[in-house]
Amino acid sequence: MFWLNSLMASVHHLAAFTLTACLVYEWLSFSAMMPSAVARRIQRVDLWYGISAAVMLVAGVLRVIYFAKGADFYIVSPMFWVKMALFVIVGLLSIIPTVAFIRWRVPGDDQPLVLPADEARRIRRILNLELVGLALILVVAPAMARGIGLN
Repeated sequence: MFWLNSLMASVHHLAAFTLTACLVYEWLSFSAMMPSAVARRIQRVDLWYGISAAVMLVAGVLRVIYFAKGADFYIVSPMFWVKMALFVIVGLLSIIPTVAFIRWRVPGDDQPLVLPADEARRIRRILNLELVGLALILVVAPAMARGIGLN
């Protein structure tokens, strides 16, 4: 059982690192005017962002129920609920850029994608908020694992 617990933790962490890398890539690459190859890459990276979030969520739920410290530890932990709230907030925020990325009609290779200024500002603001939320998750996660907030 120990190796399975370790494997599940590894899957959870690899998904979290993949999610982080995807979000950072989107944040670094996004602009109001970008080469069409970059726009298409953002679309693909955003797909992996969603896949990694789903894998992280499934692995996390399995860890809470069957592995790690067990559901009894997590359910009473205030840090667990803060982490879950942040995860939901970041997930809901991510819908807005994802929908925008899906709607993009990326031009041919020789033309850049040019976004309206208000759309670009909105997407940039949301990406910033997602990064802040992710950073907060990374602060709360070790506090949760160490039982901070428990009596």
